[in-house]
Amino acid sequence: MLKGFFNVPAPVNETILGYAPGSKERELLKEALADGRSKVIDIPMYIGGEEVFTEEKGKVTPPHDHQHLLANYSKGSKNHVTMAIDAALAAKADWENLAWEHRAAIFLRAADLIAGPYRYKLNAATMLGQSKNAYQAEIDAACELIDFLRFNVSYMTEIYKQQPPVSPRGTWNRLEQRPLEGFVFALTPFNFTAIAGNLPTSAAMMGNVVVWKPANTQIYAANVLMQIFREAGLPDGVINLVYVSGPDAGDVIFAHPDFAGIHFTGSTGVFQDIWKTIGNNIHKYKTYPRIVGETGGKDFILIHGSANPEVSSTAIIRGAFEYQGQKCSAASRVYIAKSVWPEIKKLMLRDLATFKMGGTEDFSNFINAVIDGKSFNSLAKYIDAAKKDKGVEIIAGGNYDNSKGYFIEPTVLVVDDPKYTTMCEELFGPVLTIFVYDDKDFDKTLDIIDSTSIYALTGAVIGQDRYALEKATHKLRNAAGNFYINDKCTGAVVGQQPFGGARGSGTNDKAGSMINLLRWVSPRTIKETFDPPKDYRYPFLAE
Repeated sequence: MLKGFFNVPAPVNETILGYAPGSKERELLKEALADGRSKVIDIPMYIGGEEVFTEEKGKVTPPHDHQHLLANYSKGSKNHVTMAIDAALAAKADWENLAWEHRAAIFLRAADLIAGPYRYKLNAATMLGQSKNAYQAEIDAACELIDFLRFNVSYMTEIYKQQPPVSPRGTWNRLEQRPLEGFVFALTPFNFTAIAGNLPTSAAMMGNVVVWKPANTQIYAANVLMQIFREAGLPDGVINLVYVSGPDAGDVIFAHPDFAGIHFTGSTGVFQDIWKTIGNNIHKYKTYPRIVGETGGKDFILIHGSANPEVSSTAIIRGAFEYQGQKCSAASRVYIAKSVWPEIKKLMLRDLATFKMGGTEDFSNFINAVIDGKSFNSLAKYIDAAKKDKGVEIIAGGNYDNSKGYFIEPTVLVVDDPKYTTMCEELFGPVLTIFVYDDKDFDKTLDIIDSTSIYALTGAVIGQDRYALEKATHKLRNAAGNFYINDKCTGAVVGQQPFGGARGSGTNDKAGSMINLLRWVSPRTIKETFDPPKDYRYPFLAE
């Protein structure tokens, strides 16, 4: 086999298209949306080289128009999980032995397919299936996933280049990176198509084979992703896509001796249960599985008395209400100094009054629907409880309607107690809670922020006083894995701010960085001696 030391194309963050009126991209996206709504498709599972259809079907409907049928997907069983594992293991030898540059080429091609011919189809699928507006779909399904693929290829080459710095004369020390021994399970969430694409591909890129289970509410776009991967030349069996219940998947996967790792994004409770199951089954596995997870968040913004009110209001509104607050990083609790609260409140209410809410097909809607009925009902209960609590003032929103779609009005609560329920519990929706603190209690407020939540995903501080900014940055160093100064707490960019948190928010393995890819390889050191000793005796043994 011919060899070479290859340089991959230097990754550059994908340009975000604006979809302004009259633009070509707006026209093409509208066409893709109309095409998606015009038909009902039958979505298969992908196991080995086969498209697998079953008699039992699940329905895909837009969260903002739940009476409209987009697709039927084939529901799988434990047997299909076993089939997927078998297909993955059958593909493993050829895939891990494929020269790394050919693996890289597949995923670089996938990135170009998303940037080009599939951009609008994938964005439209995300808009229809997950109720994201055009801009939120563009930064997610197109740009972030393209960035994941291109930057990860670059990180892969950096990992392979890392070698021991010293080889004494007469020896040669080398380091190789092996795929994990077994298969990887990718369990992906509804809220980001980019995450759904990154979790299986980052492991596969390093030579692993994958069983992928997406959230049921993301299957519509996941199907498009699988079409892209196949067109890019991904061999059969490397990534196997199944639609099964969580318990069915867990019963088979976590009892299998070849289970080598899980790449997870989802709730903290589910991740902790998975970790417990893996621990209980640890004696069954050939190797200790890699457990990589990004879970919940109760993300904060802290507004100092020196903050600019317009900057603060914009950061709060965008951070809390873009994609209906369904980002892992969304601002959910805000602490505002009393001296600047009146002006910030005025600006927030002014802008909230301009929000339009409705379907994603109408590009003038800033707010769309929450993902499903379960989320809708949960959020409605929190709002109803707040309405009855004398210590809570609802200054905006508070209404909801699920007659056509799962619409929750952007809601702002102001609470007397910084430990009120909605300041502590993850809601995952467009409900923001504000606590107004006395300016003199800034240090005390830092302690409250650090101790209120089990999570530590994202956070932000806004202000002009550099001493206050430094104090907050240091005091809150363990409260957020992604920390922002004078910005909202959302919007991590691959290659710029690798994403992940600790505490109850996950293992902080930083998606979009070399750190994450290192979890999907197992290093082997090799020492070769050119003129090895021929006598066991050392000099000190001589008389």
